[in-house]
Amino acid sequence: MTDKKLFKPTSIAVVLLSAGLFSPTLLAETGSFIKDSKTNFNLRYRFETVDQDGIDESATASTLKARITWTSGVVNGFKVNAELDHVATIGADDYNDASGVNPKTEYPVVADPTGTDLNQLNVSYNTGNFTVTAGRQRIVVGDQRFVGGVAWRQNEQTYDGVRLNYKASDKFTFDYAYVSKVNTIFGPDGAKDEVDGDFHLAHGFYHFNDKHSMTAFVHLLDFDTSEAIDTIGVDYNGNFDGFSIHSAFATQSKGDYDVNFLALDATKAFGKVKATLGMEHLGSDDGAYGFQTPLATKHKFQGFADKFLGTPGNGVRDYYGKLATAINGVKLAAVYHIFSAVEGDADYGNELDLVVSYKVHKTTTLLAKYAKYDADDYATDTSKFWFMVNTKF
Repeated sequence: MTDKKLFKPTSIAVVLLSAGLFSPTLLAETGSFIKDSKTNFNLRYRFETVDQDGIDESATASTLKARITWTSGVVNGFKVNAELDHVATIGADDYNDASGVNPKTEYPVVADPTGTDLNQLNVSYNTGNFTVTAGRQRIVVGDQRFVGGVAWRQNEQTYDGVRLNYKASDKFTFDYAYVSKVNTIFGPDGAKDEVDGDFHLAHGFYHFNDKHSMTAFVHLLDFDTSEAIDTIGVDYNGNFDGFSIHSAFATQSKGDYDVNFLALDATKAFGKVKATLGMEHLGSDDGAYGFQTPLATKHKFQGFADKFLGTPGNGVRDYYGKLATAINGVKLAAVYHIFSAVEGDADYGNELDLVVSYKVHKTTTLLAKYAKYDADDYATDTSKFWFMVNTKF
């Protein structure tokens, strides 16, 4: 019997590259392939602390990510992209990286395993309104509530697959990706460094005009080691005089379970201050199963303390408010969350998140962030602090 994983998307990328870039008709043009290529470097240092009730020790992590990205020139529509990451500890390494390789379970989790990882290696082909990309790649869709790269962590989440994008008109674009492997944030050497399966991600983007747009999506996630999760939904963004709104609805099935997702938020500017009020509802099926978003950039949602990376069986409802402004180039934001169960009357807790960032140079940004989760009926009190320096050149 033929192994269904024999023809991996990374292998497809190599075949396309060989057939397209090194055929006799194109060899004469490979000078542009090298001459027009670009190489970029990124250094990101982060200091993170975690104090969590129920764990005696506090975590302290001092890590540096070094990234090199190489993008070739375009030859007859073909382009190659390669990216290598290396994460190392510099100083403090008193934390549980959650990779399973060398767990320090006496400390809270800071999910930044060390090591060297091939973050991307893909070949793309573009002709007019059609683009195909094969290999290991970054897939980020919309606000990343359902499909994202978790780029906040030092080891980014990327995907082995084939992605097709077709711009049918100025208003409508269709995007489809088949993924056979998700390279998780717990790599490169951890026990949870990859998730295998057959994953189908289809999106249709429609722009009514420059102020209103809608996305319809279907995600069919067939995991090798767990039951499939199928999700269908729509997402809307609109700008009106003086304010903007966002809403989303999705329905999900896993085996005999059926649950819904609902999000709604509105933002209005008051001078230099932007205020946002919002709600997220991740439903429950009789307290046995809560709506899940396994491929999302979850750190962006439901609080920076990351207490709801997996939705509880009773679901979760998140009411939140946000204030954001900028003063002399310094960006400031504060978010307050109130969490509760969808099934039952449990008050999970509340959380305060604070962020300040400043671009000290066109290449370098400083960021500090703080999260404090006060538990009531779910998890434990947790506070986290981050200081980060990000440089690109």
